[in-house]
Amino acid sequence: MANIIFIVFIVLLGSAVCAAAETSLLSVSTIKVRQLAQTKKPAALALQAIRHKINRPIATIVILNNIFNIVGSIVIGGLAAEALDDTWLGVFSAILTFLIIIFGEIVPKTLGEKYAKTLALVFAIPVQFLTLVFTPIVWFVEQVTSPFTKGRKLPTTNEAEIRLLASIGYQEGVIEDDEAEMIQRVFQLNDLTASDLMTPRIIMTYLPGALSLSEAKEDIIASQHTRILAIADSIDEVIGVALKDRLLTEIIEGKSEISIANLTRPVQFVPEVIRADKLLKIFQETREHLAVVLDEYGGVSGVVTLEDVLEVLTGEIVDETDKNIDLQEVARNKRKRLLESSGFSESGVQLS
Repeated sequence: MANIIFIVFIVLLGSAVCAAAETSLLSVSTIKVRQLAQTKKPAALALQAIRHKINRPIATIVILNNIFNIVGSIVIGGLAAEALDDTWLGVFSAILTFLIIIFGEIVPKTLGEKYAKTLALVFAIPVQFLTLVFTPIVWFVEQVTSPFTKGRKLPTTNEAEIRLLASIGYQEGVIEDDEAEMIQRVFQLNDLTASDLMTPRIIMTYLPGALSLSEAKEDIIASQHTRILAIADSIDEVIGVALKDRLLTEIIEGKSEISIANLTRPVQFVPEVIRADKLLKIFQETREHLAVVLDEYGGVSGVVTLEDVLEVLTGEIVDETDKNIDLQEVARNKRKRLLESSGFSESGVQLS
């Protein structure tokens, strides 16, 4: 009878270890595994290697688990048949099944999920070693199961999941509200285009490049912008951008006869459909703070600045020269008034 109890204990222990190992290794998120691997500890690196190709370690654990359950049950059944009569053999089988379900599956898997990180690090190196030992058997199992397991590998995470994690992190107090808001705003960069952020051409400020500084002096001084567009014959012919402080410096130094065109620097042109994240990269690479937005026909739609893009991340940035107005709304209202004065609605339908 002692032999039966000992073998039952071994079977329960082996089944429990396999169940806990499988659950813990699968319960640690991929992001957490990569974070642990940055410590360069052997157990963490082993865990990362296991998760990188999880099918072999899991196959090893399943094989071991079935060895304990099947072989153990056969051995126990043989010993029990010799020691017990038919009535007690049925009772013994029911008790053994109950013990395996509770202590060989439910309890260890629950603990494996609850203490996933700790147990995964404990089991990582042993599982990695056993996977190497069982390589021939695992390889055979892989060949048999490969038609059913082939498929595209799913990404570790996605935008919706990151947004949700940020929201949960804020609710649980892991991150601050401003941090959560910033994370949410970052994803808006990929959703907005230059046409969403620009100052429309209808309310752009610019100066003819042919004007001399003396002729444009009042307009330069009155301008609220540090960068002023210079045009040729029309607004669709932008020749560059002039820095207001340079224009004022030349005026102060008595060089008022110089034309604005001679004091401009090249300007960046971007299409209406360019996304805000790409636009931000352009500003960084060119070290410019302003770009002219072109429509599909090459005409000027408006102007967009680095500040416009940064406001997507930070919210509205207002300095001492800004007016509390929505330029997009101003443009829409002005366009509406112009259309109505011409006898048309915004949709292009002629008004009676």
